[in-house]
This record gives sequence, structure tokens and C-alpha cells, in this order.
Amino acid sequence: MYTSHLLRRSYREDGKVRHENLGNLSHLPTEIIDVIRAMLAGRRLVDLDEDFEITRSLPHGHVAAVLGVLRDLDLERLISRDRCRERDLVVAMIVQRLIGPGSKLSATRRFSQTTLGDELSLGDVGEAELLAAMDWLVERQPRIERTLARRHLPGDGDGNAFVLYDLSSSYMEGRCCPLATLGYSRDGVKGKLQVNYGLICSPDGRPVAVCVHEGKVTDQQTVPDTVTAVCERFGIENVVFVGDRGMITQAHAASLKEQGVDFISALKSVQIRSLVNSGDLQLSLFDEVNLAEITSPLFAGERLVVCRNPAVAAERARKRTALLAATEVELAKVKASVEGLRGRLRAADAGKIGERAGKIINKYKVAKHFTLTITDGAFAYERKTDQINQEAALDGLYAIRTTLPAETLGGPAAVRAYKQLKMAERAFGTMKDTIEIRPIHHHLETRVRAHVFLCMLAYYVSFELQTRLPELLFTDDTPLAPADPVKPATRSASAHKKAGSATTTDGYPAHTLTDLLADLGTLCRNTVRIGHAEHTFTRLTTPTPLQADALQLLDVKLHE
Repeated sequence: MYTSHLLRRSYREDGKVRHENLGNLSHLPTEIIDVIRAMLAGRRLVDLDEDFEITRSLPHGHVAAVLGVLRDLDLERLISRDRCRERDLVVAMIVQRLIGPGSKLSATRRFSQTTLGDELSLGDVGEAELLAAMDWLVERQPRIERTLARRHLPGDGDGNAFVLYDLSSSYMEGRCCPLATLGYSRDGVKGKLQVNYGLICSPDGRPVAVCVHEGKVTDQQTVPDTVTAVCERFGIENVVFVGDRGMITQAHAASLKEQGVDFISALKSVQIRSLVNSGDLQLSLFDEVNLAEITSPLFAGERLVVCRNPAVAAERARKRTALLAATEVELAKVKASVEGLRGRLRAADAGKIGERAGKIINKYKVAKHFTLTITDGAFAYERKTDQINQEAALDGLYAIRTTLPAETLGGPAAVRAYKQLKMAERAFGTMKDTIEIRPIHHHLETRVRAHVFLCMLAYYVSFELQTRLPELLFTDDTPLAPADPVKPATRSASAHKKAGSATTTDGYPAHTLTDLLADLGTLCRNTVRIGHAEHTFTRLTTPTPLQADALQLLDVKLHE
């Protein structure tokens, strides 16, 4: 079929409409014909090289995604019902923690490097303004946390509100903050002052509240204040406190029972050994089953759910064997140095030999399993076989302790509830690595508390982002809950396939949340000028299929 393109004019003559062919354009290329049609319609054509200019291009997709989810969580109104400069700055700092974390000074520059500044109408921002906004925020922290507690700690069918609690630390730069002290570093950074912070989470891992403590404070010292906060400040009557084995001491257990607060925790290895020695725990129980409930006068008023995981037992045995062998290699070097003809410790006194042995005996943390014999000019060592065998008998064995009755929480459910502490540990990992809570540079106590609270709120948004985007992330979007709570959780077949191929079921590259936000950041808002006109207009980059699907999953709609 042949198509003709004619250039015609229409005119009226003697009351009739007539047409005149001015030329045949059929021989021209289609794009030239389209240009002529546009010009005849009154549109202005521009030279792309001279008359078309992109004056500014700002990353927008990640800002829209994070800010959209934050607003969908009603976090803006939760921070302050009325819009004000301080609220906008706090929201900007939360979003910036997820799209490009850095110092507060860095944030004043980065706000204008994306559309975040425009979306919140920030204008020029100074560091002092951000610090003042942090002071403003920390005054509202108790009210915000109470609201989050009402949202996410509603209680089960029996009215029990399960609360996950764990403690971590981050190191400081500087020595001026009164909270900064030396303590047990969970960052593995030695010689740095630090602060501790305890995180209260809902059973599914959503952060509800955070409290900052001095760096020298131990885990168990933070428990009473945390329980008081949950019971009194949040107004929760039936609290079930879930903490790790280092949190709840015998004294705390007695105190919690007196307050009527139920808890779920675990026994330390020395406590499990005491159960075995007293005869309350028979290891033969686990010849046929891997979970058994017992009671003991040593833990009056509590149920003990004892479990044995064969996989953990095998791994601990392997690790112990390797550490013992590595320690013996080091001790053999000392022995060779003492007995060798050219050894540096040949004929040395006992003190010098002991000094050398002391430097390496606990290098692999198994010094307790060796007996050293040191005299002048002689050195010998041997394993404490009986002690090693006693420890090996408890490999893979752990005991959950709880005050909840069996009709309220069965044994398997108690094990699952304790294992949910992994969600609090995951929160710490995200806050430290992705949100970059550390190192902390603030000197004032209130600023340190505000900084930690900001990072907690950023994780609150991050948790929701991950919840909505499992299909595009490495996250298992169809997790399997094993019928046996003792067995380790296994990933679904689709998650294994996704991890192996690094590809989603829709054929997209699987992402971490950080990488996906970076990809969304390539979706830009462009400011365009035509010719020499002063007027400009904005156009968004066309989303890629991946970006479009991500925004759809987040229920975020883009605006020019």
C-alpha cells in the first residue's frame, strides 16, 4: 500500500470550502514530514545543540522512595503534628541516613545534591540548624516512643506484650561526652571511648524505643530501667521481656517475678552444667528427642525448655578441636625453644619461660583446657582431657528459661520467641553498617542521644522498605518456618535460587537495599530551558522497568 503526503491549503470561495494542492511531500523522509506538520501547527522547533539546555539534574528516585514510605508510616506527623522548620530538618536527616549517610556537616551539602532539599523546601541549611533540630527532637523522643509502642506492642490473645531487648555499643571520637567511657567493645575497636544503647523491638523486629547508656555499663545493668520504661512509660501491663542469656541474672529474675513481669531468656553454660551436676538434667533425654521440658529447684517458678541441636554440636566440636590443635602448635614452639640446642629459652629460668608461654597460651581462648608445667630449664604441657570431655558433652545444648505457664506459651513457642532476638541483632547490624551510627562525633550528651534516636528512626523506615521489597532483594520472600523449632531455619527453594543466580524471579539482578536505593537514585529530575528564555520546566528521567516495579511495590507515585 502506497501512502501519499500532500501539502494543501484550504480556502473559502463563493461560500464554499475549496482545497489547493501546494506540493507532494511523499518523497521526503518521515521525520521531515513530521517537522513540517509541527511547524504548521504553530509549534516552535529548536536546535538541540544550541537551543535545548538541561540546566540541572538532581537524583530523585531514592528520595521519592524513602520519603514516600516515611510519610506512609505517618512518621512526619508522629514527629510533630504541625509542620515546622525543625520537623523538616529532622525528616531530612532521617532520609539522608538511608540514601547517603555522613556527618551533619556533610548533610548540609548533600541536601542540595538530590531533590531532598526541594521536596522539603529546606533552602540553605547550616550545621547549627541541624544540631538545634536534634535538640528539638530529643525532647519529643518519649512521646514518639510511646506512640510506636502503642502501634507495635499491642499484645497477644492473652494480653501479653512480647518485647525484644538487646544491647550494643558504638565508639566515639573525642573525649568530651560524659557518656563516653571505656567498656566492652562490641565493635571490636580497642582503646576507644564508647557508648552503649539498648534497643526495644516488637516481636517482628520493628524498633520501638532506644536508650543510651554509659560505655562501661554492662548488659544486665540496663534491664531494670528498660523494664520500667516498658511497664510504666508505655503503659503496658502484661509484659513478656525477651532478653539474651547475659541480660537476666538470678537477681534480675527474682526482681522481675516480684514485679509480676514474665520473661524469656536462656541459661549460661555454667548454669546448664549445674543442672547436669544436680541430676535435674539427664543428658540421656536427648538420645531420642531434641527438646525436653524440665523443672529444677535451682530455678524455682520457672519452666526450662532444654534443646539439643546436632548441627551446632558438630560445629562446636570441630571448632574446639581446631583451636586446641592451633594452641598446641604455639606451645610446641615454646617447648622447642626451651629444649633445642639453639633455643632462645635454653637453660632459662622458670619466670622467663612462663612469661613467653603466657603470651600465647590464651591466643585462641582455650587456655582453660591446658595444664602447663614450668620449671627452670624445662617446659611441658598437656590437655585437660576430662574437662574437655565434660564441655563436649554439652555441645549443641541450650536451655530456654521462662516464667510463662505452658498453657500460655508451649515449649516450642518459647524457643521460637527467644530465637526472635536475631531481629534485634539484625537491627544493630543495619544501624552500624548501612545507616552508619558509628563513629559518633558529638560531644554533648543530648546530641549523642539524639543521634542514636535518629538512627533508630532511620532503621524504622529501612525495616518497612525491606518488608515491601523482598521480591527485588536477596531477602527470602517466602521464608519457611520449620516445624521443629530446634532445627536451624532453612531458606526456601526460591531464595536459594535467587542467591545462587543473583537474579530475581522476574529476571532483575537481585539487590541489597542499599544498592536498590542507589539504582533508584539514577532516576533524576531534570530542569530544562528552551532557547534563551528565562522560563524553565522539569522533566523526570523515564524509569527503568526495575525502578518502576520498585516504586509500585512501595506504592510511591512520582511527580515532576
